[in-house]
Amino acid sequence: MATDKFDTVENNSHVCVIIGAGDYIGAAIARRFAAGGFTVCLGRRNGEKNAELVAEIEAAGGKAHSYTLDAREEVQIVERFAAIEKDIGPIEIMISNAGGNVNFPILETTERVFYKVWKMACLTGFLSGREAAKYMLPRNSGSIFFTGATASLRGGSGFAAFSSAKFGLRALAQSMARELGPENIHVAHLIIDSGVDTAFVRDRIKDRGDNPDSLPADTLMDPKSIADSYWILHHQSRDAWTHEMDIRPFAEKF
Repeated sequence: MATDKFDTVENNSHVCVIIGAGDYIGAAIARRFAAGGFTVCLGRRNGEKNAELVAEIEAAGGKAHSYTLDAREEVQIVERFAAIEKDIGPIEIMISNAGGNVNFPILETTERVFYKVWKMACLTGFLSGREAAKYMLPRNSGSIFFTGATASLRGGSGFAAFSSAKFGLRALAQSMARELGPENIHVAHLIIDSGVDTAFVRDRIKDRGDNPDSLPADTLMDPKSIADSYWILHHQSRDAWTHEMDIRPFAEKF
């Protein structure tokens, strides 16, 4: 890895895999790593939705591939990671960014809801993290990052399913960090502890009777700013790795 933390990668054989590459945080991470010289491989349940993002990255001189991928299915993850290693290049960084945020009162939280949310927000991290480690361990190099949330740290009313899954993802990240760190693999858990500037969050603000455009500047987190945190983490010196990063805007109350 370059000693200058903000140098671009020298060639496009370096691969960044993003699982849960949606329209906001995932897309911003893809743009950031593609701009830094990585070939980005994007997995989401409908890969065609990333067609415009792939075209944008390629128009800017980068390289990107999008795949239709259900990250809850072990066979799909195993086969896709193997194909990327074979056809694209060595996976240098894997980011598990799958969502699953739902709110149900406990008496309305069915077994199906609980299990579905766990698969989306926790199992996906395990499957993608394990497969990334399988290829990184022989090379003694790589980064594995997991996107967490406020619910990773504390439960909230109506968030029994989501918090349980995110607690599990955090424990997974901590366990993998302790196991893989001595093998020169950087594992980190990033807590997105505030509203991100997305259509979903803006709609929720409107639903409570407020105008998102009237909020003070930088109250909502820009996905581009979040993506920079992933970039910086990947380029940290291993004598001072960060294993958990709590990301919040200046206006967020602790």
